[in-house]
Amino acid sequence: MAVAEGMPAAGLVLLSYPLHPPKKPENLRIEHFPNINVPCLFISGDRDPFGTTEEFATHLPAIKGPVTTVWLEGEGHDPKKADAEIVAAIAGWLETL
Repeated sequence: MAVAEGMPAAGLVLLSYPLHPPKKPENLRIEHFPNINVPCLFISGDRDPFGTTEEFATHLPAIKGPVTTVWLEGEGHDPKKADAEIVAAIAGWLETL
């Protein structure tokens, strides 16, 4: 939200971003997306009840900056078994900034 309101940043890393509350896809948390102009890395489990891969694919194009997504196979909202994969994804993405 702060970056969408003008706070400077080189990029954003969003781990398990809650696109909406579980079982309430009508309550989207995307109003600020069109105001994000920096590169973004979204990392989420492909079984996260806070947003499906399809829902993210629908709403992430509203972000003006380049968006990268990493889906953690078999993980939910709290990807406890994916630390190494998360660290590798963030490190690789940071090298592109």
